[in-house]
Amino acid sequence: MTMWKGLSGLALGILAWGGVALAETPGERVAGQAVVNYRIFGDVHEPWPERRHTFTGGVTGLADITYSTIAGYRPMKLDLYLPPPGGGPRPLIVYIHGGGWMGGGPRLSAAFANWPEVLASVAAEGFVVASVAYRFAGEEPFPAAIHDVKTAIRFLRAHAHRWGIDRERVGLWGASSGGQLAALAGTSCGVEALAPPVVAPRMNANVEQPISPPAGLLQQSDCAQAVAAWYGIFDFATLRRPPAGTTNHREHPYLNCGSATCPEERLNTPSPAHYVDRSDPPFLLIHGDADRTVPVAQSQEFHQRLRTASVAADLVILPGIDHSFIGGSHDQTRDTSRAMLARTLDFFATTLGSGRSGR
Repeated sequence: MTMWKGLSGLALGILAWGGVALAETPGERVAGQAVVNYRIFGDVHEPWPERRHTFTGGVTGLADITYSTIAGYRPMKLDLYLPPPGGGPRPLIVYIHGGGWMGGGPRLSAAFANWPEVLASVAAEGFVVASVAYRFAGEEPFPAAIHDVKTAIRFLRAHAHRWGIDRERVGLWGASSGGQLAALAGTSCGVEALAPPVVAPRMNANVEQPISPPAGLLQQSDCAQAVAAWYGIFDFATLRRPPAGTTNHREHPYLNCGSATCPEERLNTPSPAHYVDRSDPPFLLIHGDADRTVPVAQSQEFHQRLRTASVAADLVILPGIDHSFIGGSHDQTRDTSRAMLARTLDFFATTLGSGRSGR
């Protein structure tokens, strides 16, 4: 476990040690460009009026790719960020947004002012990046959201050749409710009860022009090789009320309990902790110890569960930091957000291999 200190003095960029300049890590390059607001979802930019966008660094953004269409629901979409062409297949990072399973979107994250620019910066480091939407609890409770996430992973693997993806190097990254979904997908590899139903995707969300499922979709894996989860929920059975809140999480529409009395099975089935075993991929968990939305104990206990099962897992605890990396000042929020962004990308560079140089 790491207790992160010295955030206010964080220096991103070229570091010097004994007068010798050290090369930036991928995470430092990305974090150094990230713009962070004081509050979550504040002054958010929506930079994609068109379906295709070119970002700095030669990154191509493809907006609103429909990966699943289920009768009676809105088409499920993802945004894709492709690194500059060249080299072999690249590692894939799938980002899963937060919002309490009731809101948010693929172009939003915590206090970052322009999340698409952040994800494009990650892609510029040599990763293919996908940011996925999923059904909210108000549309359909559990297991709809995890079905959507797993479908998106399979869809991307099915199109690996088209988008230059290495099927064997897939990382999942989520924040808050997205952290729960990323961790659940990471720990439930091969769990038939959570396997998504197979439906025909439509590439352009156009019901007049459906296409058949890509060849081999049924054979694609939804397993991951690395998972990063920011301030997530990992065990609904042990979840206590937020320190400064009154919400009873067991009544949340996501669980579809309908009352404070929720069957044990309904608490265990969506809990990543319920599926932990030694075959799970490496994990990075990050949580503020002043989180008033999700108790830091969720990450601490999940980390212990992973380590007990001999799973490689790192835990970073942020003193005095609230949910979404919100600190006591704008500077603290900015520095914490950038530092944890850097820490996360460097985790993926280590576990999945550098996108720029291959394995």
